[in-house]
Amino acid sequence: MVAPSPASVRQTPLGASALVMAGLICQEVGAAFAVTLFPQVGAVGMVCLRLTFSAIILLAVFRPSLRGRTRADWMTVIGFGLVLAAMNVLFYLALSRLYLGTTVTIEVLGPLILSVVISRRASAWLWAVLAFAGVALLGRGGFDGLDPIGVLLALGAGTMWAGYILLSERTGRSFARLDGLAIAMAIGAIVTLPFGILSTGPALFHPSVLLLGLAVAVLSSAIPYGLELIALRRLPAATFSILLSLAPALAAVAGLVILGQRLEILDAAAIALVVAASIGAVRAASRRAPIGLSTE
Repeated sequence: MVAPSPASVRQTPLGASALVMAGLICQEVGAAFAVTLFPQVGAVGMVCLRLTFSAIILLAVFRPSLRGRTRADWMTVIGFGLVLAAMNVLFYLALSRLYLGTTVTIEVLGPLILSVVISRRASAWLWAVLAFAGVALLGRGGFDGLDPIGVLLALGAGTMWAGYILLSERTGRSFARLDGLAIAMAIGAIVTLPFGILSTGPALFHPSVLLLGLAVAVLSSAIPYGLELIALRRLPAATFSILLSLAPALAAVAGLVILGQRLEILDAAAIALVVAASIGAVRAASRRAPIGLSTE
């Protein structure tokens, strides 16, 4: 995988927004394919495959240097790796109990709340409320009678997602290119690998499972996290959070195309609300100065 040049991303907010969108599409398609592996490896086994292959890819491409790092740098990247691991484990455990669209709908509440808390513009509150309305409408048919443990797991994943946004921003300041992401992914893989092996056993190493796990890793982790970390060098964290509110809509589409989950008219209305909120966030971002995460 060849990462886009950070210099080219800094040229326009729309370029950074496009990176976030591309990453989200890959992530939701990968999540849909991951569901098909649950009968063979389970949720934790799937996380193990996803993070391990993602770490291998990123380490091979960027070959991050471990020398000359401060204690603060290591604390940041270790925290980032632990948050990545927790976010993925909670998300897939929730996905084993809830539908894809519903899981992502609940999960995205974390970034939405973060966007409201850290926003410095009154308009951001309007876009956050509009996005929240879309998220609520998208999940309208599933909130009654949902698995309570699944809901709690999805909320936990949303909390970790908010932490991912903050720590990825700090990581981008401390590490050149995607070195910090590669190291954090390796930490997440090391943490989850024992649990994946224990919960899955020999099935984890079947060639077909490994091949599908590699595909999910590329779609769900390596590409999205790389693109998002680059985008965070240009976009304010609040705008980035609101852009992520597109995830429930994209998850619903992925569920329809890959998993055969039908979309209804109200689902389309929910998607329209979230898209409108995202457009408003991008327009607001074009009037703001970048957060300046350049590592030059």
